[in-house]
Amino acid sequence: MRAPTERVPTERAPTERERVLAEARAWLGTPYQHQASLKGVGCDCLGLVRGVWRALHGAEREAPPPYRPDWAELCAGEPLLEGLGRSLVSTPPERARPGDVLVFRMAAGVAAKHCAILSEHGSGGMRMIHAYWGRACVESWLGPWWRTRLVAAFSFPEHV
Repeated sequence: MRAPTERVPTERAPTERERVLAEARAWLGTPYQHQASLKGVGCDCLGLVRGVWRALHGAEREAPPPYRPDWAELCAGEPLLEGLGRSLVSTPPERARPGDVLVFRMAAGVAAKHCAILSEHGSGGMRMIHAYWGRACVESWLGPWWRTRLVAAFSFPEHV
């Protein structure tokens, strides 16, 4: 029996960012499949973000329309940035923290097209989790090639 003044240790609930990272890491190894969003079965970069949203917040606010692999080279405007902005919270890319969604423009003059979840930002360097064309959902180094293409960042909301 505990003494009346003895405190019972309590476990801290994971933060939203920790929940995002745990869920994103659960997708590692999911094969790349254009337009898919099923953990362990197939996903593309947006499908990963959509799957993390569903795990944390339930049903998506909106489903993306069908899109071709070359959609960014053919469209007008910034549909990926606009769509993410309707559900996530915009943050300056230089202030992105682990658990934030990063968005990249793959070529000058075209819409932003690729997204990832920042997984590490510290003395060990920067890493991201993303679905990589022709491979799978992987955690990789966020090197200079990627950093020069980074155009936006978003945080998952604490509450929906």
